[in-house]
Formats: sequence, structure tokens, C-alpha cells
Amino acid sequence: MSTLTHFDSQGMAHMVDVADKASTKRTAIATGHIEMLPATRALIESGSAKKGDVLGIARVAAIMAAKKTSELIPLCHPLALTHVGIELTVITRESTGFDGVRCTATVETVGPTGVEMEARTAVQVA
Repeated sequence: MSTLTHFDSQGMAHMVDVADKASTKRTAIATGHIEMLPATRALIESGSAKKGDVLGIARVAAIMAAKKTSELIPLCHPLALTHVGIELTVITRESTGFDGVRCTATVETVGPTGVEMEARTAVQVA
């Protein structure tokens, strides 16, 4: 069985040392969806929600969350992200079996560690 990288030999949590790893372009893509009532989906799709542009606000929140991941998730390295792309797609029961919104986050950096947690965090917050 392999060992978990975020625990030392005594089983104590620690931040992984990435100082000796090469800086390379890193990309992660995460996707998730929220199911909702057809009326809620229609309201979002029409852009007439009382609180404004639901998808626009979700996009900004997702980008901000990706940038703040190291403050939200223990042991994540603070990263200089080079790109955060958020795609929000309204989906219908006819096409997918449920009404809702699908979020796909593409996060990139150049560095010694990946951006998987940043992509996941962006989707969750959106």
C-alpha cells in the first residue's frame, strides 16, 4: 500500500515539500452540477432573478475561490494561477435527465505542484 504524501513517518499532517520538483505547466479540469426545479432553471436561464445575473455571480465566485484555495483547504500550497476558466451551462431534463447548471473549471499554473484542488474548489463554490 502506498503512503499518503501529506503525512510524515509518525503520521503527523504536514505540507509536502515541492522545492526540488521542476516547474512545469499544470492544468486541472473539474466538473460538477447542481440539480434544481425546472422553474428555478428557467429563472436562471432567463436572467430575470431578483438578485441579478446568477451565472455571472457564480463565475466570479468560482474564480475567487480558485485563487483562495490555499486559505480554504488545509495543506494546499499558495499558487500563482495563470488561468482560471469557468464554463457554466444550463442543462435541461430533456438533455440530461435533470434540470440544473453544470460548472466546468479549468485552472492552470506554471510551478512544482498541481492545481487539482483549485479546480475542485472553484466548482464547489460556483
